[in-house]
Amino acid sequence: MSAVALPARLEAHEPPEARGVPRDRVRLLVSSRRDGSIVHGRFRDLPRFLVPGDLLVINTSATLPAAVPATRVDGTELELRFSTPAPGRDADRYWIVELRRGDEPFGAAEVGEELALPAAATARIVAPYAATRLWLAQLDLPRPLETYLTEHGQPIRYGYVPERWPLSAYRNVYAAEPGSAEMPSAGRPFTPELITRLIAGGVLVAPITLHTGVSSQERHEPPYPERFRVPRHTARLVNAAHEWGGRVIAVGTTVVRALETVSQPDGTVAPDDGWTNLVVTPERGIWAIDGLLTGLHEPASSHLELLRAAVGEVLLERSYEVAVEHGYRWHEFGDSHLILP
Repeated sequence: MSAVALPARLEAHEPPEARGVPRDRVRLLVSSRRDGSIVHGRFRDLPRFLVPGDLLVINTSATLPAAVPATRVDGTELELRFSTPAPGRDADRYWIVELRRGDEPFGAAEVGEELALPAAATARIVAPYAATRLWLAQLDLPRPLETYLTEHGQPIRYGYVPERWPLSAYRNVYAAEPGSAEMPSAGRPFTPELITRLIAGGVLVAPITLHTGVSSQERHEPPYPERFRVPRHTARLVNAAHEWGGRVIAVGTTVVRALETVSQPDGTVAPDDGWTNLVVTPERGIWAIDGLLTGLHEPASSHLELLRAAVGEVLLERSYEVAVEHGYRWHEFGDSHLILP
């Protein structure tokens, strides 16, 4: 993907609704592994590209308002971003966090220092985490974390989104369980009406849950452990779809990670929950899914390794060249990419 660069003009700076474009009217690039074709459409055209018996697997994790202001003892103002609970520790007291100053990571924190948070809360830096820009922090909050964030937090945003938008702009219409630091954005363009049309046309929909952390891996860092759950009925539907010749389409790389965590080389999956360390690469391959509905990812993103596994290097590069040539928008408020077998 080194030949494909993301022009700044193609960054989506606001939700499409702010530009007068309904969620399901964002553009849809459709790439086919079978014949290498690439076609253009709108997200609401999705029923044209799916057939009865296909299965869409969605991630029902809801986005948290995971960013809060933080202040060091010397008065330095930062932003603390809650990523995931610390594996194996009390989830109300220990979290993996990221510190930011402006739009850049802040790496000068010291182990043992205490950061002041709103409402007399504190976060003490315990240790660096997993050779990334993240930290293990011990929390002292006046309320349960979700309540605290509802009162004092904001959705995480990056420099390409200059204005603040409400939490509703960062949640998918089917989001059910708060837990993601950042939106599982592949599902953002869905509307209740579109889901109804798909189901009426014989397309099945099944949920998994994977709570995403902050996207530190966007800068060549490997994905770190995330919490997931694949319910029994979803596992059964995935296996049944393969048996009757349907296609299993993952809505987002988070769904791929969850399903591939519980899959076997023959494509069968089993229900499970816990933490996943899986990194999907072309060398490992894709076992459980047949297609992928996703956004457009920056060339530095580790998600591209997963996409290479799902679509192949040649077609992926061609697809991104076409997306740039035709002005598709990137990032969580951008356009969509459907990869079919």
